[in-house]
This record gives sequence, structure tokens and C-alpha cells, in this order.
Amino acid sequence: MAFDLEPVAFADLPGWQQDNPAPVIAALRRCHRQVTRVKSYRTGSLGISVDDLLPAFGAAGMARLGETGARAFFEEHFLPFRILPDGSGKGFVTAFYEPEVDVRATADADFRFPFYRRPDDLVDLDDDARPEGMDPYFAFGRLRDGTIEEYPDRRAIDQGFLAGRGLEIAYARSKVDVFFAHVQGAARLIYPDGSRRRITYAAKTGHRFSAIGRLLVDRGEIEAASVSMASIRGWLAANPERVDEVLWHNRSFIFFREAPVEDADLGPIAAAKVPLEPGRSLAVDRLIHTFGVPFYIASATLTHLDNGRSFGRLMLALDTGSAIVGPARGDIFTGSGEAAGNLAGSVRNEADFFVLVPRAAAARYRHG
Repeated sequence: MAFDLEPVAFADLPGWQQDNPAPVIAALRRCHRQVTRVKSYRTGSLGISVDDLLPAFGAAGMARLGETGARAFFEEHFLPFRILPDGSGKGFVTAFYEPEVDVRATADADFRFPFYRRPDDLVDLDDDARPEGMDPYFAFGRLRDGTIEEYPDRRAIDQGFLAGRGLEIAYARSKVDVFFAHVQGAARLIYPDGSRRRITYAAKTGHRFSAIGRLLVDRGEIEAASVSMASIRGWLAANPERVDEVLWHNRSFIFFREAPVEDADLGPIAAAKVPLEPGRSLAVDRLIHTFGVPFYIASATLTHLDNGRSFGRLMLALDTGSAIVGPARGDIFTGSGEAAGNLAGSVRNEADFFVLVPRAAAARYRHG
């Protein structure tokens, strides 16, 4: 995908002097621990590597900074570049959150819609293992009798394909709640005794994601200008007899693994293998961008995340998603629970994307 990088000054970042980037320092420290103790991050096609990032990671490990010091930290270690998709134009942001869902450990008349663990017959695929003729998008398949085939989709699973295999983690009251946890890729499960457990993405059937909001717009059920998570939920609540038909349009189905809620102030552990920092974590196209790279996102039309002020915020690339494609495409993590969901549900805005390149690597981009 063609795009250009334009060198700019920090003074050119809209709202830079009003932003408080201190929370990003803590997120950098977590990335540093991950890449030095466990596993490094894959380098995206833009070419910013973990080795390029290590000086800033290491300095963040020793930094305990307030707003002014944090701003100076990023000005010292990075140089900003505007991302110009296809040579010009704007980027686009959406948002995601971690739902909180009331559940039961066993099914009953009210709580009967399961969250599933990964099944044993679901296998990871690469180009060598993928059968000829299978959509190359599939990163997972079903191993049956020594043969790999497409895994049954959302409809088949809803109709009982996995029943009786003991894969249920917990049961929700609403199929729609389960579906939106799939879309977000994580959830906090709330049990009757008040205890909380987290479920996070483990795998998926492999089918392409199909947005049900787009389906409802195309059918004339919801106006394009008003489509949001709230309007989609409202339509589903008003049309219970059509819920299955609409949800099954998205054939992709997500499997989860359980995890404790170790820090209630942080989100789930995402693709970068560190907890998401609410309001400061960005899902990006991992084929282009490397986890741990800071981005500054500015949008004059996105105002409800900052009490009416135009959005301008430093963020860290910590996650990815099948719908996040392109150099200037991002998904903002707003946090956990209903309030975070209300914030996330209506974010669909044009935005300017600025990538912060480590100073030692910046010459590669200034001179082509």
C-alpha cells in the first residue's frame, strides 16, 4: 500500500502542548520488559525495529515523569512524521473497549449463551499448511482425519457444533453480549458473587470479519450517519426475530482463554503481550507498523473523548485487528465497562496520523 512520510516538528502536532503523554511512559516500560525478557516484536514493513526502539524503551524504564517531563522525553527520543496515505489525505480512527458481562458458571434458563475456549481440532495455518484452494486469509483451520479444512462458522457453532465438548467458559444472558465481546476480542466476566475474570482472544475460526453495521446500512435499516454500537444494539433489541440472521452474516467466531484481572485500571493483554493502557493504546496494521511505536493522533471532528475538545493524543501501538488495514488506520482502546463502551461506540472519524520515529532511525525516512 503506497504512502508517504512527511517530516514535521512537534509544534506542528495539533494540541501537542495540551496533551499529557505521561501514561505512555508506563506503557513503554511494559514493552521494554516484554521484548527483553520474553520475545521481540516483528518489524512491520515501515521498517522501525525493536532495536531502533530500545534506547527509548530503556530510558522509559528509568523515567518517572510528569506531564512536562514526559513531553520533553518524547521530544528528546523521537521525531514526528505525518503519514500521508496514497501520498495525501486523512487517516481514519475507530475505537474499541473491554465489555463487562454478567455470567454464570453453568447454564440455566436465562444464562445459556456460552463463551468458548479454543477447540482441540482448530490448528494454526501458514502458507505451507494451508490446503490448495483455501482462502489465503485463513490463519486457522480444522484438522479432521489428517486433513485440514475450513472450520465451521458462527452459524454452525451457534446451532450446536461445539456442544458437549466441555469448552464452555461461562454463560451470558444475551447472545448479543457474546457477539460484541467477540467483536472487541476480550471481556470482563462478572459472576454472581461479584468476582471478575477476564477472557481474552485465543483464536478464531478464520473466516473474514463482516461488519453487521455495514449490513444494516446497506439494507436501509440504519442511516449511515447514525450507525454506532448503540444504534446496532437498539436495532437488534427491536428485531429479536432477526438477530440470528444478522449475527450469522459475520461468519468469524472468536475463542477465548481465561486470565485474572490483575490490575483493574488496565485493559486486557493484547497482541503486543502487554496490558492495554486505557485511552493511550492503539490497534494498528501490524504488517506495516511495529508494536511499541508511538503515534500522535489528531482529529478536529472527534470531540466526545475529550469533553468537547478536538482529539489530540499520543498513543502506543499495542494491538491489531482484522479490520485495521492501512498505514493511517487505527483503533483506540477506551477502557473497560459500559462507560468506555459508550465512548467507543460512536468513534468513526477522519484523523491525522503522525508516527514518532526514534531519532537514530529518522535519517532513513528523511532521505527516502
